[in-house]
Amino acid sequence: MKDQLVAVITAAMLTAVPWAAQAQTAKPPQSSVVPDVKTFDQRLAEAQVHMQRMQEQMDRLRKTQDPLERLKLLQDHYQSMQNAMGAMHGMWGPGMMGGQGMMHGPGMMGGSGMMGGPGMMGWGGMHGHYSRLTPEQMKQRQYMMDQYMGMQQMMMDHMMQRQQWMTPPPPPAGK
Repeated sequence: MKDQLVAVITAAMLTAVPWAAQAQTAKPPQSSVVPDVKTFDQRLAEAQVHMQRMQEQMDRLRKTQDPLERLKLLQDHYQSMQNAMGAMHGMWGPGMMGGQGMMHGPGMMGGSGMMGGPGMMGWGGMHGHYSRLTPEQMKQRQYMMDQYMGMQQMMMDHMMQRQQWMTPPPPPAGK
């Protein structure tokens, strides 16, 4: 019985080795996607218009004392946030963030989204892409990432401010 078990395990290991070697030597699919700064800048300008509108709404929200106006401004701000997020999503052309997955795959946390599958976020999905970029394309990519990250930070700031306005103030402390 013990000899049969060893034989089965050995046979399984020997058949698995070629598959493992093949998986390790498989090259990622070649991608011809290079940064398109002109299109990115056009979409960036559109997103900045939405962000400016959000900032104006937040400024008016801070100044108003009218609860109904505040509610209306919060609703408008939410719609502006949705529009800005749509514009930000469109900033990257197909495959610009590492193939199908990171920004464009179905579902951000599963399937072929950010956390798994082809085009997975992180070096595993990007190393082949970056190695094919020229130094000028790398500079363009860095410029685009810098702009995009700034927009993401502004969006997060607005989400936090909005959350503060949505949260009712604590009751006054009793004597």
